[in-house]
Amino acid sequence: MSNDVIIKVNNVSKLYKLYDRNLDRLRDSLGLTRVKRYKEHYALHDISFDINKGECVGIIGTNGAGKSTILKIITGVLSPTSGDIVINGRISALLELGAGFNMEYTGLENIYLNGTMIGFSKEEIDSKLDDILSFADIGDFIYQPVKTYSSGMFVRLAFAVAINIDPEILIVDEALSVGDVFFQAKCFKKFEEFKSKGKTILFVSHDLSSIQKYCDKCILLDKGHKVGEDIPSKVIDMYKKALVGMLDTEGVESSEPEVNDSKPKNDTIWKGNYEANPSFEEYGDKIAEIIDYAIIDDADNYSSTLCKGKDFTIKVKIKANERIESPIVAFTIKDIKGTDITGTNTSYEGIDIDHLDSGEELTISFKQNMNLQGGEYLLSLGCTRYENDGFQVSHRLYDIMNITVISDKNTVGFYDMDSEVTVE
Repeated sequence: MSNDVIIKVNNVSKLYKLYDRNLDRLRDSLGLTRVKRYKEHYALHDISFDINKGECVGIIGTNGAGKSTILKIITGVLSPTSGDIVINGRISALLELGAGFNMEYTGLENIYLNGTMIGFSKEEIDSKLDDILSFADIGDFIYQPVKTYSSGMFVRLAFAVAINIDPEILIVDEALSVGDVFFQAKCFKKFEEFKSKGKTILFVSHDLSSIQKYCDKCILLDKGHKVGEDIPSKVIDMYKKALVGMLDTEGVESSEPEVNDSKPKNDTIWKGNYEANPSFEEYGDKIAEIIDYAIIDDADNYSSTLCKGKDFTIKVKIKANERIESPIVAFTIKDIKGTDITGTNTSYEGIDIDHLDSGEELTISFKQNMNLQGGEYLLSLGCTRYENDGFQVSHRLYDIMNITVISDKNTVGFYDMDSEVTVE
């Protein structure tokens, strides 16, 4: 292994046996049957990659892709079914909440427990204790059993231990999403200090803005396979296709040009490319009905994952079930707390739709630049009208789907004024 390679993953696979009955599991474990009574499920299939000293590497993928599994194998929590891992450095890992902590011990006792497990002596932990306590900032709760902690307090202590014991490799699995925004900012500042010291960071996150901002490279897993490894922007583009089931994995693995099947087509049902919110709200008399919708990114792909500063289009297709006069089509974007952030409609934009006859369909496209801060948002769609001097709702879909905005520069508030700054 090269001196620069600090983690080497060689053809790692992880197979799970799925049994329909516990009795079949018992018989198999005791060797009492020659018949295979289980289904094979590969959480990982022949994964290989190298991580060099000083790199910050992100692992992304849809749920069930194998992200947490590979981290657990690297940290020794799980053993691979085949393949091997070579580590050339001391690891500190922050996996799922509670990993490596004794819930009956106090926070202080868990600091010494974790430090000892990593290989530090009591004297070494003593010398780092003040830094850990200052970073965690949980006050006298440090003397209470961790089973009494809130999830936020727990992750503050766990991260404080992981980052301040001076490991050569830091591995983090989504844990930072539990902390408040100020603590997350504190952690990412520590990431930057960690990188500046030539340390190595490997982390799994659904926060694509953080992946793009902090990582030197990114690895994409899909259904247990490694399907991409490159600079973050390129891998995030691949991930956006994976989200809508249109990642050409065969093209990724081969040297052939990638076939892009995620381009919008007139004869397809657009909304089938997205995961709808199972809790969306729908109402209206449906004189006119929203029958299809789509979000198209700047590369003309179906995607609800958008880059800040890039153009995108929201398409809404309506169908008149009766003749309707002057329908108004709208979209609204909210934050995840339900606050309306922005939106518009055909009336605001000066678009007058005279009428639709029964059975007639119409597609409205709203094209704009994405200036919202990086984060998660909800999209609502509507079709309304004025009738007999009163406002009527034909069809509304509240919070029908999410929008993820990727940003490597967030400013204050909901949106970016795109300031030009000069210093004289």
